[in-house]
Amino acid sequence: MSKEILNVVDAVSNEKGVDKEIIFNAIEIALATATRKKYSKEVDVRVSIDRVTGDYTTYRRWIVLSDDDPEFTSPDAQILHAYATKQHDEIEIGDSIEEEIESVPFGRIAAHTAKQVIVQKVREAERLRIVESFESKVGELIMGIVKRVEHNGVLIDLGNNTEGFIEKDDLIPREAIRNGDRVRAFLKEVRAEAKGPQLFLSRTHPEFLINLFSMEVPEVGQDLIEILSAARDPGVRAKIAVKSNDPRLDPVGACVGMRGSRVQSVSNEIAGERIDIILWDENPAQFVINAMSPATVLSIVMDEDSKSMDIAVEEEKLSQAIGRGGQNVKLASQLTGWDLNVMTEGQVDEKSEAETQAISENFVKHLEITPEIAIVLSQEGFSSIDEIAYAPPKDMTEIEALDENTVEEIRNKARDYLLKQAINPESLNMDAEPSKALLEMEGMTNNLAFELACRGIITINDLADQSIDELMPI
Repeated sequence: MSKEILNVVDAVSNEKGVDKEIIFNAIEIALATATRKKYSKEVDVRVSIDRVTGDYTTYRRWIVLSDDDPEFTSPDAQILHAYATKQHDEIEIGDSIEEEIESVPFGRIAAHTAKQVIVQKVREAERLRIVESFESKVGELIMGIVKRVEHNGVLIDLGNNTEGFIEKDDLIPREAIRNGDRVRAFLKEVRAEAKGPQLFLSRTHPEFLINLFSMEVPEVGQDLIEILSAARDPGVRAKIAVKSNDPRLDPVGACVGMRGSRVQSVSNEIAGERIDIILWDENPAQFVINAMSPATVLSIVMDEDSKSMDIAVEEEKLSQAIGRGGQNVKLASQLTGWDLNVMTEGQVDEKSEAETQAISENFVKHLEITPEIAIVLSQEGFSSIDEIAYAPPKDMTEIEALDENTVEEIRNKARDYLLKQAINPESLNMDAEPSKALLEMEGMTNNLAFELACRGIITINDLADQSIDELMPI
């Protein structure tokens, strides 16, 4: 029997490429299972195999519980501490008492059970090996052969008994993929699941496009060119943002290649997807102008707080700027990270005039200044009473229409208004609730957080925007 166990371990280890220790453990579990069938399912059994000789010993075990432990349910596998100390003086709660019992032979039943356990352990070991070998490759391109096309995706054979899966949403729409096709994909995720695929691939991920260009354009691998971002409407159109680290090198031309050879090669790989190569710029406005290509941008109004831009284009070019189904502006927005609102020059002017009018009316109403001065302030970039109250005096005295006395008077009125707002209960929004982050902020109490929320200070960013003078009255 001992020799037979060693033969089984050697054979399975060589055939499956699994560590011998895993197989020894599987046989020990199988023998323990066979032993429990001989006694009772409740009995706790441990089998120990000598790794050199193959001899094995079987032990029955009891877990020591405290005398009043409510978990005590089975005297076949548990023993109370008071009884355990009668046999073993120094036994502690949580320890085990073991007693050697007769071992079952490694016969047909044990071998069959061992086979089932070994198969399970081998599968677990293989899945663990796959996870460990591919975890470091997440974010890379992988080549494989289509093994099976299913209704919810495509199963890819990656070799060495390894499979990947491309879910339906990660397949390029209307792309013809058949069994036996050789395809590239982006390794998006590795998940250690008990069943089914573990390697999840994508052909629609923006990083897939970046990786394809990195492979096709040698200058990217040499760090002469950087691909900073990508945005895709899979199978239809894409944009990538490129930057040169060598002033003598044109990054757009390098990615296009001679007669468009490089960009065409990438496009062929992704079902003919049309690719716009955009020159990155550290100036966000210029970057957006480049990203809106082929549309020509006439003017841009930036709102850094909301990270949005209003983009003006010629009226006859509006549809081109927006693109079919909003595609061009959507891709430009994803590429740059800014929310882009495309409109005609007239619409931009109307929006700007309406905003200026609303701001100036607010100044007239609450600061009791003339409409002319209110308009001047709004045209100079002051959009709130807070900005007027706490702006450096120099910023306002440089405005031609205002002298020092007027500036001081306006600033005092603005501060008085803010003070009244802070202490006037009628101005409070009693239904407002603070954000979770504000509540959890170090030193914050529930009462203080809700007091701040009533005054419009709901998030940590809102709190950071307040000056000491604004917070003192609260």
